[in-house]
Amino acid sequence: MPYYIKGNKIELLKNGKDYFAAVIQSIKKARKSIFIEAYIFSHDVTGKKILTELKEASQKGIKVYLLLDGFGSRDLSQKVINEIKSSKIHFLFYHPKISPYQMKRISLRRLHRKMILIDHEIAYIGGINIIDDMHVPNGKGPRIDYAAQLKGPVVHLISLSMVKLWKRVSWSHLEKSFTPKNFQKQLAEYPNGTKLNFIERDNFRHRQDIEKAYLHAIENAQDEILIANAYFIPGKRFERALIAAAHRGVSVTLLLKGEIDYFLSNATRAFYGKFLKEGITIFEYTKSFMHSKVAVIDGTWSTIGSSNIDPFSLLLAREANIFIWDKSFASQLKKNIEEDIQLGGTEILLKDWDKSHLIKRIKSRIAYFIIRISLGIANI
Repeated sequence: MPYYIKGNKIELLKNGKDYFAAVIQSIKKARKSIFIEAYIFSHDVTGKKILTELKEASQKGIKVYLLLDGFGSRDLSQKVINEIKSSKIHFLFYHPKISPYQMKRISLRRLHRKMILIDHEIAYIGGINIIDDMHVPNGKGPRIDYAAQLKGPVVHLISLSMVKLWKRVSWSHLEKSFTPKNFQKQLAEYPNGTKLNFIERDNFRHRQDIEKAYLHAIENAQDEILIANAYFIPGKRFERALIAAAHRGVSVTLLLKGEIDYFLSNATRAFYGKFLKEGITIFEYTKSFMHSKVAVIDGTWSTIGSSNIDPFSLLLAREANIFIWDKSFASQLKKNIEEDIQLGGTEILLKDWDKSHLIKRIKSRIAYFIIRISLGIANI
């Protein structure tokens, strides 16, 4: 079994309603520092609330560090950016003004992590951006998504990662004047706490760490694999691992996004025929917009994070997931995913897929071909 850190406390947070209520409470109680990393920071109702709290924290002398992706948060106006900077919030863009449509690796490498760190003691990690639940494509809301609040020794790893990334980006912007110091304090264990592991993906030392963690769990699964993932375009190893698990008699269920927000999302459906023929069960979530990136295996192993199971997350972007080894938490997360399936899932049956979805099949093949060509041009 991979290495896990014992003695932690974890709380599951579903959707922005629960997540932002907890985050705002933590921001209000902050004493020294707040770090935020996000792909999208929208200046909508939720974004304005968070920004107001960050301004008030900064005015109290708390160091606030806000790092956003230059493409994901490209809609922030210069007026809002100036407002943020004038409030003494330390603000940086990761890879600003780089188009993802340029077929170069550097153009496709985005900051996709969604993490918040309060006083180096409380961390939030998951798939939730700073955006309102009702701010969704196609007008279907609220968005379905997951995150977790973390306390305990694992937070130290998150602290080291966030401070290191801030330093790297600030140096690239020649903004050394507000570089934070390393945080050295070791955090106490919670009695009978949860075993957790923080795993990040970058383009240096941790290129395949998240994918390897998934593959290890899938390849060792004995009973059940339950994955809910918004952008699901697995590579060959991942694809083979799921099929091999199904052949071993493992129940493999995928909950995937039914609401297509951009054309390339259709590439997920390129795998439907093959997976269904191999005995893998597929549901599409169609009640609202699903942004989940979670999984539960064998009722003990689970994960929550920012990483999709697609080439952009697993080969290019900066991502972060928390991996949990705990039956109670896995049971809670599984129950929530199963509720999502029950309330909004539509099962995709092989006989229907082969006979009734010609247009979807054509779109899926075109989208998958475009992605493969794009990755080839970028030499990935």
